[in-house]
Amino acid sequence: MAVQDVIEAALERVLGVATRIHGSGRTDTGVHARAQVFHFDAFWPRDPSRLITALGTRLPHGVQVSAMKRARPGFHARFDAIGKRYQYRLFLGQADPFEVRWCWSYPKELSYEAMLAAADVLRGRHDFAAFCAQGGGERLTTARDLRRLELKRSGRRVRFILEADGFLYKMARSIVGAIVNVGRGGLSTGDLRALLHSRERIPVVFTAPAHGLCLERVFYQPGS
Repeated sequence: MAVQDVIEAALERVLGVATRIHGSGRTDTGVHARAQVFHFDAFWPRDPSRLITALGTRLPHGVQVSAMKRARPGFHARFDAIGKRYQYRLFLGQADPFEVRWCWSYPKELSYEAMLAAADVLRGRHDFAAFCAQGGGERLTTARDLRRLELKRSGRRVRFILEADGFLYKMARSIVGAIVNVGRGGLSTGDLRALLHSRERIPVVFTAPAHGLCLERVFYQPGS
């Protein structure tokens, strides 16, 4: 059962009426979310904090509503979003059982300097058509502003921080996969530049495993 189904079932038990929620976007199966945002329409005369408490007793341990407030009229969690931030965790080697579910264990040697150079190529506004998978729905444009792409290394752990005005279907995972491919010598920075001018996805761009990715924040205009 999807997270949306679980939350909607809990809302129906609390409110006594079927309630549809609308999220800021979909995440692939296996991707985690620390700060997903959704909205719904319902009659609730009490303080929103009371609804959080009521839902908390009806949700599984893996799902938690951390904050809630009354939205302005016309607010939409998806269409009003102006950006998102993801984090991807990579472990160089085999992660231990306490973190293996939350990161990509990569057994081969990687050049961290080459990966940093790859990030420099991809950062900024580009057409990311070659970095998205089919099946993500219709899009007016595949151009996105990847305004932040950072790699932070601590020992054998590497964190990718990706922030953009929007992400295409599997774009974040494809970017991580491409950078890792550069790190192992399968792609060059020149190849990446060529991909940014190509609208055709080719096999050298592979998606990193879903379980290493986490949605960290959804951005809205102040007052939303």
